[in-house]
Amino acid sequence: MANAEAATISKTKKAIKEPSLYRVIYINDNTTSMEFVVESLVEFFEYTEETAAELTVGIHEHGSAVVAVLPYEVAEQKGVEVTESARKQQYPLQIKLEPDAE
Repeated sequence: MANAEAATISKTKKAIKEPSLYRVIYINDNTTSMEFVVESLVEFFEYTEETAAELTVGIHEHGSAVVAVLPYEVAEQKGVEVTESARKQQYPLQIKLEPDAE
């Protein structure tokens, strides 16, 4: 019998951490049209027209509302896209990102 050497292979296991979630918040203003807000919610966040309209009323009545909770990079990109779209139509709509506490 041949003397066999045992090779030990060690693997380092890295814990994969879930990406941090951020809330995308629309801030109400007196200039941005409700129609634009509804359209942006449908276009960028894939809400139905009905749900987007209800959320828009909530933004108007309460001054702001969370429209999505997403990983940071996605939330940031959506915020930039909505802001660029608003500026192209000369609306001052502001989008805020906050870490999700949950």
